[in-house]
Amino acid sequence: MKTFFIILTLLTFLTGCSSKNAFDRFDMDKEQELSISSLQTSKIISKEGKVEGFFSVIYLNEIYPKSFNGNEYFFVYTFIKEHKEMYDPKNPNQTDLKLKLNSKLPIKIQKLSKDNRFSHLASIKSSWNKYYLVAFEEEDTISLLLESGQSSSAELKYQKD
Repeated sequence: MKTFFIILTLLTFLTGCSSKNAFDRFDMDKEQELSISSLQTSKIISKEGKVEGFFSVIYLNEIYPKSFNGNEYFFVYTFIKEHKEMYDPKNPNQTDLKLKLNSKLPIKIQKLSKDNRFSHLASIKSSWNKYYLVAFEEEDTISLLLESGQSSSAELKYQKD
């Protein structure tokens, strides 16, 4: 009986110690909520069917309509097994990854650091990923595809309001 009271007392103290639970992580601001609904990810598959990496895209025009308008803006982050950079219209290279919107190349690409102004929107932050701000001319429909020589991704489509 004595051990029962000791165990009951310890359990009472231990259950009172926990002040956080799983639902504490669900406190998000409006931008983070919009980014989660906008986030799309695709595997990059080689012609042999092997996974070469992945890329994720957040459509910034939906999240920041006052700041990003006139063109189509995307926050893109990639992880590729092989070292490859995103195609830059100012410095083109044949081995680069080419992100296309409706089969058109971007008008502007800015490489970003791991800690950037959009990193709070992404669910993961890693030194292995490469981060980019990509701009395309304005389009009526949005269909993104990432290509690289022998590899390509699935098509990502966004609805415009």
